[in-house]
Amino acid sequence: MRKPDLPYLVTKERKGGKVEPYFRKTWTVDGKRRERWIPLPEDMESREFLDAYWDIRTGKAEAVKPKARETWNELIVAYKSSAKYRKLAASTKPDYDRVMNEISEKNGGKPVASMTRKAVMAIHAKYADTPRKADRYIQMIRLLMNFAKDQLRWKIENVADKIELYGRQREYEDWPDWMVAKLPEAPEKVRTAAELILGTGQRPNAAINMRRDQFVGDGMFVTDEKGNETYEVYCPDELRNYLAELPVRGAYVLAKNLTQPLGYDSIEKAFRAWRKTLGDRAQKYTLHGLRKLAIVRLAEADCTDAQIQAITNQSAEMVAYYRKRANRKRLSKAAHTRRSREEQHGNGT
Repeated sequence: MRKPDLPYLVTKERKGGKVEPYFRKTWTVDGKRRERWIPLPEDMESREFLDAYWDIRTGKAEAVKPKARETWNELIVAYKSSAKYRKLAASTKPDYDRVMNEISEKNGGKPVASMTRKAVMAIHAKYADTPRKADRYIQMIRLLMNFAKDQLRWKIENVADKIELYGRQREYEDWPDWMVAKLPEAPEKVRTAAELILGTGQRPNAAINMRRDQFVGDGMFVTDEKGNETYEVYCPDELRNYLAELPVRGAYVLAKNLTQPLGYDSIEKAFRAWRKTLGDRAQKYTLHGLRKLAIVRLAEADCTDAQIQAITNQSAEMVAYYRKRANRKRLSKAAHTRRSREEQHGNGT
């Protein structure tokens, strides 16, 4: 086999006449020449060989990519080895570890300096329906970046600094019937977002970013943002009929253009403007409260815990919580109905 005339290509002949090609990479450290031989596919006339050669030469191959330095994994290991971490209370460490483990799983090999403020704020918004968890993420990122700057002397900017936390929040309340009845009067994108949240039982951000191809026949593919899990569930008639009448403006149900969604911020801004027109009594209700209403409705319809979990991907504990609320409403309604009947009977009506 003829050796191609390519720079940095060298070969070694083994016993039996077998020829092994290598890319010889050279560099200089402290005035001393260094070299490394990177193996290439044996068939030097193949497309695979040429692709591998040029990937190495252009720096695309993993073998020649510089290893990331000052990564999140390095930072977390350093922090866990510090006196500051060791002094934490035994009850505090598990909370810190839980968040750090999630950061490590998703970003462990990435340089800390590559984290942007926009990305940190997106994480905060992603967990907005659990404000305490959202704030904990920001606080941990902020703490780790400060440790990297102050203790490790890494030249980074703390992009989590001064991001406003949600703080202690009152619980999101499910919408009252009168507010749901006002939805047909709302701007189209607000109503569509509401119909998606109510019909899918998903978190607002996931529902708002649904594509049209996620609705197939009488089913729909929904995504649990926290678990990064996509699964197929039944699409209720009300939502399916609403979407059938909705103009198609792009790949997404709530389309900014042909290929992009409007996004949560745009919908949230329009929702707040519409909510303002409903008066003071509407101000405490949020888009997240619609998801609660969806789950309470399922419980009121006597769906089993397994059915509610299949639709919303909620934990068993949260389903039990919503069922308790639904049962309380059902029992109070029955009590008032019975009292009214007794009063009417007592009045001879």
